[in-house]
Order: sequence, then C-alpha cells, then structure tokens
Amino acid sequence: MILHCRDLGVRLDGRDVLRGVTLDLDARTIAVIGDNGSGKSTFARVLAGLVRRDTGDVRVLGLDPDTDAAEHRRRVALVLSNPDAQIVMPVVSEDVAFSLRPQRLPKVERAERVARTLERFGLTDLAERPAHDLSGGQKQLLALAGAFVREPGLVVADEPTAYLDARNARRVADHLLADDGHVLVLVTHDLALARRCGAAVLFTEGTVSAAGVASEVVDEYERALVC
Repeated sequence: MILHCRDLGVRLDGRDVLRGVTLDLDARTIAVIGDNGSGKSTFARVLAGLVRRDTGDVRVLGLDPDTDAAEHRRRVALVLSNPDAQIVMPVVSEDVAFSLRPQRLPKVERAERVARTLERFGLTDLAERPAHDLSGGQKQLLALAGAFVREPGLVVADEPTAYLDARNARRVADHLLADDGHVLVLVTHDLALARRCGAAVLFTEGTVSAAGVASEVVDEYERALVC
C-alpha cells in the first residue's frame, strides 16, 4: 500500500488541523485538493515527515514517518511552492550536488548523477550560473532537480506550480507526473492538474470528504463550489 492512514489527527497551536483522516491509496499519482485552511499542506507535511501526528497511524511506502525516520528521509523528497526556500547553495550544480551529501556517494558517481539530473531538467547550460540569477521557472526546475537527484520513492509536492506562468507550470507538472519510478502526492489548487493524477483526496475542514478516482473527486469538489 502506497499510502495508509487510520484516524490520523494533528493538533497545532491548540487547534485540530487534521481529524480522523483514514485513507488507503495505491495510485502512483495522488492529488490533494480543497479550500485554503482545509488541512492539505499539513497532511503533505505529515507524509514528508515534517509534522508529527498526534493520533492515529500513518504508513508511506510502508514506512512510519515518525518511527522509521531515517529510511523515510532517504526515500521521500519534498518540493515546495517557493523554490527559494529549497535552494541552499550559490551555484546551480552545487545545489543539486548538495542533496546527495547524506548518501556519501563516490565523487565520480555523484558527478555523473548530478550531470544526468541537470540534463533531465534542462539545466545543463546553467550549471555554473548563480542560482539566485535564475528565473522563477528555472528556480523551480532546480528545486525539482535537487529532489529527483536523490532518486526518491515518493515526491510530496506542495503547490509546486503556484507562482509559475502557464508554460513553466506545464513543464514542472510534466516532470512531476512522468512515470519514472516515483510516487507523487501533489497538493494543488489547479483542478486541471489534479485531473491528470490517478487518484485524488478532497479535504474539508481538516477531514477527508472524498477520495478515489481523481476525475470523480474533482467533479465532486467543483459541484460543491457552486452551491
């Protein structure tokens, strides 16, 4: 089972942000949708191991983010809406290589993997450029490169296209949705993008109000929007 939750609950600042979240999903691409403040991002951060649950049970790729923390960190990568929050090194190639430090790869293997990843995301010609000189779209591609160079089993992406124009949003989405061995959990307000996923989860006020085939869940959300 790719994603398993039973009665998941998270309380932050004295408020129940997630309540009784119960899910079993095996789809390779999973969209997470809902209104602002519905609990989507908190749910994503639980899956990524950044927020600890207060109640219930969670398994991501069979791993508990709390008790299997080291292996979970190795297999799960996070992509945020603002790439500046993820870019930590001054030069593009150095930033991608930085993501590999915990793996302690041989120098030649590390260089080869960085080169392949830069090529994959169209960043080879920018490898020695200062990261802060990149455009917004290029920065988000660099953030993706930093995540995918680790060859994660799961990528959790929280609004990765929120600040991008249509062309760059499409490029980022295509990379995320590509079937190259990773599972994707995608938090998004872009319902057309959500429909491209295999499954979707709809959050309403901290609870799951629908889950299943992406197109059906998006349809349900759109009907609720006009009520």
